[in-house]
Amino acid sequence: MYQSITVIGRLGKDPEMRYLPNGNPVTSFNVATDRKYNDASGQLISETTWFRVSVFGKSAETSNQFLSKGKMVLVEGRLRVDPKSGGPTTYTRAGRHGGCQLRVDRQHRALPQPQERGWRA
Repeated sequence: MYQSITVIGRLGKDPEMRYLPNGNPVTSFNVATDRKYNDASGQLISETTWFRVSVFGKSAETSNQFLSKGKMVLVEGRLRVDPKSGGPTTYTRAGRHGGCQLRVDRQHRALPQPQERGWRA
């Protein structure tokens, strides 16, 4: 069986890189995803879900170099539940153990609101 998750959001703070005892780099960062919708009474509801992302290997070094607080990022990886908090944690690993994709909005521009795209919130 295989599972995969795609998360698109903004970094809550700058990434943190460290090295495992075997010398392999790992970079961790938090990604916030926002969802806005109207409830049954018409009140606008805003939800934010945070994902803790850990990236390993060459992708860890690249992530640490190019990512920073507020940047929009797309992360694809495997989802695990954090045993301490019960919250979502996303692991990505480059190499033969699985794939990793990180895409960054290099221009750091704000995305248009749903109304500007012709969508209803």
